[in-house]
Amino acid sequence: MAAVVHSRFSLYSALALQRFASLRAFRHRNFRRFWLGAFVSNVGTWMETIAIGVWVTQTTGRGGWTATVAALVYLPALVLGPLGGAIADRRDRRQLMAWLTWAQLLLAASLAALALLGRLSLPAVSVLAFLSGCANALLAPVSSALLSELVPREDLLSAVSLSSAQYNLGRIVGPGLAALVMAAGGLGAAFAVNALSFVAVMVAVATVQLPAPERRQHGRLLAEIRTGMRVAHEDTGIRTALWLTFAVGALVAPFIGLLPVFAITELGRGPSGTSLLATAQGVGAVGAAFLAGSLAERWGRQRLLVRASAALAILAALYWLSPNFGLAVLGICLVGAAYLTTLSTLSSTCLSRVSRLLQARVASLYGLVLSTSYGLGLLALGWGGDHFGLRRVMVAAALGCLAVVGVLKHRGGFSGVDAPARFLGTPTPLMTLAHVPGPDPVEEVRLDG
Repeated sequence: MAAVVHSRFSLYSALALQRFASLRAFRHRNFRRFWLGAFVSNVGTWMETIAIGVWVTQTTGRGGWTATVAALVYLPALVLGPLGGAIADRRDRRQLMAWLTWAQLLLAASLAALALLGRLSLPAVSVLAFLSGCANALLAPVSSALLSELVPREDLLSAVSLSSAQYNLGRIVGPGLAALVMAAGGLGAAFAVNALSFVAVMVAVATVQLPAPERRQHGRLLAEIRTGMRVAHEDTGIRTALWLTFAVGALVAPFIGLLPVFAITELGRGPSGTSLLATAQGVGAVGAAFLAGSLAERWGRQRLLVRASAALAILAALYWLSPNFGLAVLGICLVGAAYLTTLSTLSSTCLSRVSRLLQARVASLYGLVLSTSYGLGLLALGWGGDHFGLRRVMVAAALGCLAVVGVLKHRGGFSGVDAPARFLGTPTPLMTLAHVPGPDPVEEVRLDG
């Protein structure tokens, strides 16, 4: 009887996952394990993020410094992002992820030790933030490329959306847990929990089953980086996605890093208010994760991307105009939903338009554009907010992003999102980069697929 009940439950679960396109990636055991490990780690990451943001804001009283420390986590992607993508396409991705996760654990443990010993300082926090950003820049393309090995191509948007959902579930759980842990044991305890959370990723990486690496000849590392860039430039869908990613990263995404400043200096709320705003954003994002795949199937990626990015810019402007804390909570919840839908569609567009042999390099370019634009946007908008008023600067930035969406739509840039992809299917000389005599192999390879 129990076996019958279990069989029926499994059947109903499978039918439910088939019905809701956004959940289809959960059909795959490897993805479920990876998802759970990343979720535990992201709970810890959000604990650390909120704790550092509150500490810097309360210590310095300047939004510019809060933005600067947050930006240091993302700016290394400008240099290391493409390098990480090229390395991930050449080496065992499971091994790379394990080593980089060890580096993250050691950096988090160092931050915890400084806090527990009472030696925390702005220079120390800044240096550790920068080193953590270096590890993240190398790890991001590895993690993104691994998704394509955990699920088939038709479930990739679901995997990207659900990965974003677990990141935002961490945003829901992490800030509240951070407030409780800091109240009980201080900053050091919150940082220590984050260090321990990386163990979950190591366990997940050790237990998932991945396909055997594809054997191919490699060109020079710099040549392979350049190939990824040329592929992104030649493919109109990827090129449009990267332009829009830059606009969103620079003009809208800084609402995340400036959240403690808005809560503390503009709305008169302390750490608890900061945590609640972060949680509200996560709630909106998680809700959107269960709709993104279904909306993409109903509307197509092109229409979904236009609508989601335009809605994101408008909702971001309204959020910064919130007259009170209650409306700010509602506003950031809606912003979180539009933000996840936009970035999930952008990321999956980039990954789905190239073969597996190029995915890590294209993912690294996406990460480079998003991280660099976010870091530069944080610096410009954070310090600009100190001089001209945070609300005024952020509303102007959001309207600027809306203008970019309008220009791309008017020029037909979004049509490339659903256009036939040139770099899929059977590997070509461009994808394999077999050695070609000459000073630089990539210069002698055609880009016509």
